[in-house]
Amino acid sequence: MPQSQFEELIQRTRAGDRGAENELLEKCRAYISLVARAQIEGWMRTKFDASDLVQQTLLEAHQGLSRFEGETEAEWLGWLRGILNHNTLDFARRYQGAAKRDVKREFSIDRAGQQPEASGQMKWELPDQADTPSRILLNREQEIQVADAVSQLPPDYQEVIMLRNLQRLPFKEVAERMQRSPGAVQMLWLRALNQLQELLEQV
Repeated sequence: MPQSQFEELIQRTRAGDRGAENELLEKCRAYISLVARAQIEGWMRTKFDASDLVQQTLLEAHQGLSRFEGETEAEWLGWLRGILNHNTLDFARRYQGAAKRDVKREFSIDRAGQQPEASGQMKWELPDQADTPSRILLNREQEIQVADAVSQLPPDYQEVIMLRNLQRLPFKEVAERMQRSPGAVQMLWLRALNQLQELLEQV
C-alpha cells in the first residue's frame, strides 16, 4: 500500500472510522505475527503460541488508539512493536519459572532482522553476501509487504527465514532446531528466498 494511502487510513482511524481501523489492524496482522514468532524463544513456545501475542497486541492497539501520536506507517509499526515487546516480556515473566532464560539468546523485537545503516536508518537485511537470490534488502517501507509475502510461504520456508534472517542464527543451529542437516537447511533457505523474491516481484 502506498505511504499516502496508509497515512490516510491512520487519519481516518484516529477520526473514529471503525472500518478504517479494522483495515489498518488487519493489514498489520501478518507483520505482527512474523515478528512475534521471531520474538519467542524455544522454551517459551511450549507455554504459549505466537497467535496469543498477536491477538493481545492488536486488542491493546484497538483499546489504546488515543495514545498513538504518530502519522506515518513507520511510526505506526514502531508503536505496534512497542506493544508487542511489552506483551512478550509480560508473557515471559509469567512463565519464567518454567525454564531458565539464556540472556545471550534474548531477542530484541526492535532488532528483528535488522541492522543499523550508516545513515541511522534500519533495514531488514539477509546477512549472507552470496549472489542473488541469497541477499535481498528490504527497507522499512516494505515491512508489511514482506511479512505478507512470508505468510504465503510453506511452513518450513517461513521457519527457515525466521530463524536465519530474523533471529540470525548460524546454519548449524537452524539445522538443529529444524532437525535437518546443515546442507539441507541451506538448500531449503535458498529455495525459500527464491519463492519469497518471486512473491515480492508480484506486489
